[in-house]
Amino acid sequence: MSKMTLHEVVQKMLRLEGSAKATMVGIGPMSPTLIKATMLLAKQKDFPLMFIASRNQVDADELGGGYVCHWDQARFHKAIQETAKAVGYEGLYYLCRDHGGPWQRDNERNAHLPEDEAMRLGKQSYLVDLENGFDLLHIDPTKDPYVVGKVIDMDVNIRRTVELIDYVETERKKRNLPPISYEVGTEETNGGLTSPENYEKFIEKLHAQLDAKGLPHPAFIVGNTGTLTRLTENVGHVDSTSCKELSAVAKKYGVGLKEHNGDYLDDATLLEHPALGVTAMNVAPEFGTVETQAYLKLIETEERLVKQGLIKEASGLGAALREESVQSGRWKKWMVDGKDQLLPEDIFKDEKLTQLIIEISGHYTFDLPRVKEEISRLYQNLAVSGIDGEKYVIYKIQASVDHYVACFNLTGLTSKLKESPIK
Repeated sequence: MSKMTLHEVVQKMLRLEGSAKATMVGIGPMSPTLIKATMLLAKQKDFPLMFIASRNQVDADELGGGYVCHWDQARFHKAIQETAKAVGYEGLYYLCRDHGGPWQRDNERNAHLPEDEAMRLGKQSYLVDLENGFDLLHIDPTKDPYVVGKVIDMDVNIRRTVELIDYVETERKKRNLPPISYEVGTEETNGGLTSPENYEKFIEKLHAQLDAKGLPHPAFIVGNTGTLTRLTENVGHVDSTSCKELSAVAKKYGVGLKEHNGDYLDDATLLEHPALGVTAMNVAPEFGTVETQAYLKLIETEERLVKQGLIKEASGLGAALREESVQSGRWKKWMVDGKDQLLPEDIFKDEKLTQLIIEISGHYTFDLPRVKEEISRLYQNLAVSGIDGEKYVIYKIQASVDHYVACFNLTGLTSKLKESPIK
């Protein structure tokens, strides 16, 4: 039997009632270790996995590749398959494009590419996604560098969205590829999807234009419910009423409400998500921070063992993470209070800020040869004293993901979905 599409999964999710209600979690593929950890957890807890890769994380080589293992779509797909085989995971997993489309690579937006060129590159990226087995494409043409500080016009958003879906569907049919699912909208305020009234108006207009061209409806439509990630916390204010109202509107039109920027939310907020009808939520930087913090704790342990004479010479992972994280500049997007303007030499003078930046942007450095080499040295050093460093890192990642599994009532969801008929 062929794998359920995410569109079919969402249709089943919308019919779950009572204690069976759940919220799926989209997981940012921040590292190979995270993918391994989540597959081992999903194997144990029986829930479907959605790996949500941004264009900065995974993209075609000709478009610049991705910072995660310098993966293009083919290598990303292969790595997922090989990891599933290695850990014996036979459950549902989906490769998802997060924030695909024009201007979604930092360099494209910073270059202020004209719309036609940005759309061409967005389509080029989607085509490679399509050819490499992606299950869901997020169509997000709202990161327009020419629209700053104001809401992007809804009709412009819909025009671009329909054009991109039309392109992908045309290319999919040319290649006789199986159906894929779509996600539309953005969590950013300039997406215009903030009030229930605008949300419903957007869905009505979008569905009408898709129907006119014989194109499929999306599985998810993103709604802004107040989440906002900065530093290592969620500085937004999730509006429960908004969640409830947006999910009711989405369900009315047979789509799932997708929430972005769900990192670091408190348990009370997470626990109410299934009851409020939120179909799925994306979490990414939190897991990268958790993995980085695990390495920092292992570095601390290594230093203690060196002092006790149980390890001859410490690895250089601490220095590598410190220098490469700050020099990367990737931390700037998460900063507040103007700290994104600081220079590396200024940051190194502030040890507390330096440590924060390492935690925020350490995961951007995991694939650098220097960092990979020092992680290997760290593991080797710890193994001499009987410590399995990788096992500890996996444990910490799993604990973070399992937090969402528990709050979102995900345990056993795959079996429930398989048992539920598709109408």
